[in-house]
Amino acid sequence: MNPRHHLDPATIVSHAAGALSPEMAAVVATHLEGCGHCRQAVAQADGIGGALMAQRQGAELPEDRQARLRRAMLERLDSAGAPGRAPDAPKPSSDPDRLPAPLHPYFGTSYRALKWRWMGPGMHFIRTVGPSGGTLLMLRIGPGKRMPVHGHQGSELTQILRGAYDDVLGHFSAGDIADLDAEVEHQPVTTQGTACICVAALDGPLRFPGWLARTLQPVFRV
Repeated sequence: MNPRHHLDPATIVSHAAGALSPEMAAVVATHLEGCGHCRQAVAQADGIGGALMAQRQGAELPEDRQARLRRAMLERLDSAGAPGRAPDAPKPSSDPDRLPAPLHPYFGTSYRALKWRWMGPGMHFIRTVGPSGGTLLMLRIGPGKRMPVHGHQGSELTQILRGAYDDVLGHFSAGDIADLDAEVEHQPVTTQGTACICVAALDGPLRFPGWLARTLQPVFRV
């Protein structure tokens, strides 16, 4: 697995600082299991954040210090040279039926045991609410299907577990992550041949321009 779509630097900084919700952190941790590039970036953010905290501790008000540290970490990450060796990933399971470990508290351990709910022709989902009140969605979209056009009223992190899809941002396949904000509006279209399974963390409802999707939104609570 060699992901081509990675976490946004701001998400990396938030994850390193422990500032993400548990639901967002679970999706990030799932991505980090298979992405050496992002594991290295998180390790750099950990090191940079620790050094900056040591330098600035007690020098500013807490709110100002937090904002300044965040900006400084992002600047240091942007200006960092070629990454070194990424921290080792957890040893992947040899069982193709086993879900990634960070998702076990929310969805269990097995793909086969997932209890899918019908969402539309060729589309199924599982919705769970995490400890912070954020939404985690597992989606299984059949090959060659078009999702409704939608935007986001908050942030969305979507990790591709199996299969692939295309949208205005490019081609996303197993191991890739889509790190989206409220500025993005897109329509994922799954590739032919196999269903696409992904997990998404949302900190706000989706925004649908189409009347049918808006009508059904309260039913599926997304």
